[in-house]
Order: sequence, then structure tokens, then C-alpha cells
Amino acid sequence: MFNVRDLLRLASTPKIGPHKIRLLVSHFHDPAEVLKASPRALIKVPGIEKKIASNIVHNKEGERFADDQLKRVNRIGGRIITVWDAEYPELLKKIYDPPTLLFVLGSFSNLDKGSISIVGTRTPSAYGQLVAESLSRDLAQLGLTIVSGLARGIDTIAHAAALKTKGRTIAVLGSGLDVPYPAENRRLLETIAAHGVVASEFPMGTKPDATNFPRRNRIVSGMTLGTVVVESAEDGGAMITASTALDQNREVFAVPGSIMEKRTAGPHKLIREGRAKLVQNVDDILEELGPHMRHLLKREHMPEVAIEMSLFEKKIYDVLKHEPIQIDAIAELAETSTADALVLLLGLEFKGLVRQLPGKMFIRL
Repeated sequence: MFNVRDLLRLASTPKIGPHKIRLLVSHFHDPAEVLKASPRALIKVPGIEKKIASNIVHNKEGERFADDQLKRVNRIGGRIITVWDAEYPELLKKIYDPPTLLFVLGSFSNLDKGSISIVGTRTPSAYGQLVAESLSRDLAQLGLTIVSGLARGIDTIAHAAALKTKGRTIAVLGSGLDVPYPAENRRLLETIAAHGVVASEFPMGTKPDATNFPRRNRIVSGMTLGTVVVESAEDGGAMITASTALDQNREVFAVPGSIMEKRTAGPHKLIREGRAKLVQNVDDILEELGPHMRHLLKREHMPEVAIEMSLFEKKIYDVLKHEPIQIDAIAELAETSTADALVLLLGLEFKGLVRQLPGKMFIRL
């Protein structure tokens, strides 16, 4: 709608953030007119002081910054969309301080109106990994878009599970698009861009500084109908996302876990204080969102297909729990040899009922 280059020039001006840019554009009707305005005309806009007006008029670096940003984003095949563009996520426009510009790889879709964010610790337990994968998979299969922050741990699992089911997912970065963080998720980022969106409000070249992530988190929650916290310490980043979701009048869901685990203290606090709904499966999420969600679903719940198991496989399966068990303990409980147990577990793994973890540990799915 507007010239992105003009908006980049404004964004490079000291002491100007998204809110002031929106005020200026609303007053002058076009960013090009803002750049042409005199200091006297600029200070007539509420919130624009003399110093800010002077910064706009004398911003000599604006053109160089805009040219550099456009070159960088074009180099990686990205785009810049503005809050005034039709493609900009509708839910995100409704938060208090939406980004004026979003640097993106991939394309937003009408399907993203049904988005759920899944967030949590960077060091999840085997239980947390299983829950994050299960929720992301089930929501994606229903046609909902999974949003997260591409961080290690729960974020990575949520993105990967959505992609595995051929669903849509959106990654919101706390750095520039050309500075993937963590670095080991570069390939995941590329896959997400091909099947969804990678987005950032931070200019190209921005490093993943700690101060960026709380701002990133408001976008994660802001473009979704609700946020699910899987595992997090009470002071974890996922709790910031939950707080911003509540501030944005969005739903918050929390997965309970062991009372002995520090990484479940955050979700438990949300549940205890009545700020989040306890979640055991996707039904709890769909029930809470109700009319906001039903018309967005690709299909209603599919009945579970019974998977046939031999008597020997069932004996092994019944021994397994949702916490990892070592192979020798499994064999002992199932009253069989370790070698036979491994063969049966391999068959169960092929059927999608069991997963093997490092150290010959197994977990029931």
C-alpha cells in the first residue's frame, strides 16, 4: 500500500518506534509526506516532540539504511510487508503495538486465522517433548497453524511436528531473517519458509540479543488465538509469552507435569492462579476456543484407528509408560529376554506406538 523504502527510512530514525510511525502516517496519510514535512508540521502530531521532529528531518542515514535493508532481504528471497497491507496477519493488527514492518520468508495465508502458539523451555523432559509433539501434530492435522519462536527445545519440536504432518507453521525470530538463531535450526528455518512463514520485525543483520526476545514473544502470542505453555520455569521466556497473550486478551493453556520438576513450575503457576486452562489434549483447547475455532477446522476429530498388535507386542506395550524406561527394565517387567524385547520394540516403533531415546530408553506414544 505504501512505499516500503519510505517506511524503512522512518524506522531508522532515532526515538521512533512502530507506534509513532503509525501516528505520523495516520496524520499525513502517507510516509512520503511525513519525510517531506517541516519540523513545525511534525510537532502537531500528538507524541512527536521537537527532538523527534528534528531527527526525522535530519536523518541522513535513512536512505542508506533503506537501500541496505532492501538489498539484504532481496538477497535471501524475502519480502517486507507493512501493517497496512492485506497480507499482514489480521490478529496481529489488533494488539496494542503491532510491528509496522515484518520481514518475511514465505507467505501468510487465510488459513493462519486459525493459529495456536506452542511455547516452552529450551531443555524439555522426555514427557515435555512428547506432549509438544502430540499437541502440535493433532492441531496441525485439524488444519490449524502452529506458531512458535524457532528456539531450541519445545519451539523446535512444535515446528517440526507440524511440518511432519504436512501442516502449516510460522516461526517468529528474535533476530534478523539473515541471522538464524539457533544456528543449528537454519535448515528447519528453510523448510518452514517453504511450507509456511518465517517472520521478524527486526532489521536484517540484527543479532539475537536477549532484549529482542520479549518483543518477539508479543508477536508469537499476538498472531494466535491462544498460547499453549508446555514446560517452563516460573521466570522462563514462555511465561513472558503467556503474559503477553493475557494482555492481548487471548487464551492461555498450560500443560501440567510433575510437581518435582522445576520446568513445570511455570504452567502450574498459571493453572493455580486461574490464568490458564489445564490442557491434557486438543479437545481442551477446542472446547475453550469454541466458536472462534470450529469454522476454521479442516475436519472434525477423526476416530482413532485401532493398531493391531501381537500378544507379545501387547505385553511389551503394556509395560511401557509415558516416561522413559531402559531396555533391561522393560525385558524384566515383560518377563522376556533383552534381545526379544528389542525386536518387539522395533516392531512397535514402526507402528508409531513407541519411540526409542538415547541410551536404549523407550517411551510409549
